[in-house]
Amino acid sequence: MKHFITYLFVLFPAFYFAQVPAVDDDTTEYEYMFIEGDSVPQTIVNLNPIYIMGNLKFASKEDRIRYLILRRKTLKVYPYAKMASERLDSLNARLESMKKASDKRRYTKIIQKYIEGEFSEELKKLSRTEGQILVKLIHRQTGKTTFGLVKELRSGWRAFWYNTTAGMFDISLKKPFDPKNVYEDYLIEDILQRSFRSGLLVRQKAAEEYNFYDLTDIWLDKEKNKK
Repeated sequence: MKHFITYLFVLFPAFYFAQVPAVDDDTTEYEYMFIEGDSVPQTIVNLNPIYIMGNLKFASKEDRIRYLILRRKTLKVYPYAKMASERLDSLNARLESMKKASDKRRYTKIIQKYIEGEFSEELKKLSRTEGQILVKLIHRQTGKTTFGLVKELRSGWRAFWYNTTAGMFDISLKKPFDPKNVYEDYLIEDILQRSFRSGLLVRQKAAEEYNFYDLTDIWLDKEKNKK
């Protein structure tokens, strides 16, 4: 656990060394439609869905405690998954602008050294379960497993090696985020949606967006079939 999570973040570019005041562009998406009898197009604003979340109900005190523990760990590691997605986008954009392989290697080494000093100590503090949740959330945000990212950005051998190392800590870098079939992942999605809504976490568009109501129906049906 000491090194494999740190290695993942080494692959992603960091902030520029000189801090430049950020200017937020207006990224709101607009569509236009014509209403019959009106020659002026009307603006349609595409907003993120807002889910009305019901009150949580637990079958037992133990289930409630397990949810609260999962919530604490999810809130802790989601910002790292969000950052990984941002770094991946930045890395791909920067590398695409470079034509020479030597420039790409040199750039990667500079970023590697910077991120090791910036994030390694923080990431080493993650527990095994927090590391596995992070692996799942990286898949949620990027659409790629951690194993796949390492393989793509380095080599198949390095991906195999880091998956083996992670396995020593009961962590699989190949594990995807699958809220339709894994109940814990559904609970993680529940935690994320509630946290986005309350402002505890900043929403970042995921690689694959799930309709939370559809997920809830899936698990309600599974619960009914058990009876």
